Amino acid sequence: MASFRAPETKREQFRRYLEKSGVLDSLTSVLVALYEEPDKPDNALDYIKVHLGGVVCGEPTDTEVLQAELADLQQKFNLLMEENKELRNKLLQYEPSPEEGAPQQPEGVV
Repeated sequence: MASFRAPETKREQFRRYLEKSGVLDSLTSVLVALYEEPDKPDNALDYIKVHLGGVVCGEPTDTEVLQAELADLQQKFNLLMEENKELRNKLLQYEPSPEEGAPQQPEGVV
């Protein structure tokens, strides 16, 4: 009576797909970590999202490095914007404005 069972159900195919792609291992490790957590978080779903994201996106140290780099680049950007503003103000001191009677170039001439 082995004919009652289909050769391979979609459910079994999907399970093998998840197993082959590493999804089951990742989920299992996150759930085990949650189980072993001495102080259970208030929101288990948030815990899973954070820790599963760490598995997929890299280690938390990678995130910290990227955040530090972002802060450094933001600071450099702000310094460059301030320098740009100062240089523009200096340039305006040496270039007469059109209201002061400076000769204007005809349109289309660069």
